[in-house]
Amino acid sequence: MNHSLTSSVREALDDIILGHSVKRARHELIHDGIDLTDHFRKLLMTHGFIPSTVGETTLQPGERVPAFYLERSTAYFGWVFWEKFSQLRLRKLFGTVVRNTKGDWFIQLPSNSPAIIFVNTSTIFEMDIDRPFEL
Repeated sequence: MNHSLTSSVREALDDIILGHSVKRARHELIHDGIDLTDHFRKLLMTHGFIPSTVGETTLQPGERVPAFYLERSTAYFGWVFWEKFSQLRLRKLFGTVVRNTKGDWFIQLPSNSPAIIFVNTSTIFEMDIDRPFEL
């Protein structure tokens, strides 16, 4: 069903995407019983978040880019970045800002995952590759 968005609902979705006045974390995309996932997906693309996979996302060790993973009617915000295990061993992954009970990323997607994420590679941030938990 195609429902038009009220300006307040669109503004709320924009705020989630941009991190304005709301913490980007885990967000249910149901409002008044209506699933807004398709609207959210379109707004992500409007704001420069393109569908990709972790493996297709281009960035260098020491950089991170913002991304959303959509699962059913839930949006998870996180980062695509390189995790360092040793001087010789790195892996690129998507990790949510939401943590599990062990303090690790609630959702992790490795570079060989076929899962689609929405990535904004036009906003690259520097990070300390030795401390990815401080994202």
